[in-house]
Amino acid sequence: MLACKMFARGDFMESGKIKIGGALMIKSLAEHKDWILEGQRDIELQDTVMPKFLDSDWKPTIHAVKDTLHGYTGRIGIHGPFIGVSLIAGFDPKIAEPVIARYLKALEIGTELGAEYMVIHSPFIGFGASPFSDSPLPKDSFNESAFARAILEPVLVEAEKQKCIIVVENIQDNNTVHLCTLVRSYNSEYLKVSIDVGHAFITHQHGGPTPDQWVRDAGPLLEHMHIQDSDGQTDRHWAPGFGSVNWNAIFEELENLKHAPRLILELRKHADLERGAKFLADRGYVQ
Repeated sequence: MLACKMFARGDFMESGKIKIGGALMIKSLAEHKDWILEGQRDIELQDTVMPKFLDSDWKPTIHAVKDTLHGYTGRIGIHGPFIGVSLIAGFDPKIAEPVIARYLKALEIGTELGAEYMVIHSPFIGFGASPFSDSPLPKDSFNESAFARAILEPVLVEAEKQKCIIVVENIQDNNTVHLCTLVRSYNSEYLKVSIDVGHAFITHQHGGPTPDQWVRDAGPLLEHMHIQDSDGQTDRHWAPGFGSVNWNAIFEELENLKHAPRLILELRKHADLERGAKFLADRGYVQ
């Protein structure tokens, strides 16, 4: 079976295989505590996508998380807000202000938690489909990259202070060019690419590149991956093995990288985390 060769981050590799982690809501942590602690696996907490949590008295909850994870030496990340919160909001300065505030609030919570990264969503949601220009409209009319910069720049300043990497995840992106170009233009160790395998597989059905092509094109920019399976029809977030994703092609591309991106199972059913990890481990892709 194919197995990834040894990468630079040896603490998170054994026998040349990337150690896979999982995305969870805080309420599900206790259920998967043994799996997390035994492997000291990466975890991504996703409560920070919810307005109610962002506006809550969240410090006691974060302290409770630390108590639950007593003895944990793995790496933690968070998912930033995205429902109604978008880098596209940079088009309108009045709308951009509360969006920036939302990202900064999530970063504040992540800092308290000790998060090393925060996921946010790509701004390229339609007019970014062409590999040649952001939009068929005049550049001064609609330019997703410019809108994104208006929000990214103040958020990235804070992320650099907190040493928290912002990873920008492909959503409806129908090519790799714009997202990779936007991230590369900052030349910052605190702004990187995130690939959601399921999203890439869906857009591939409509002319976009395959998930493995995303890995190839992102190359050294790739910091993080959401691992989920799909039938290509909608955003299933199934455990690997339930859909039609070509995992062999993806891990073959990962084998060519000189670093180890964080691999996070992001599944609709948290109960399937260990099942999904086992599917990939049984085929020699991960541990």
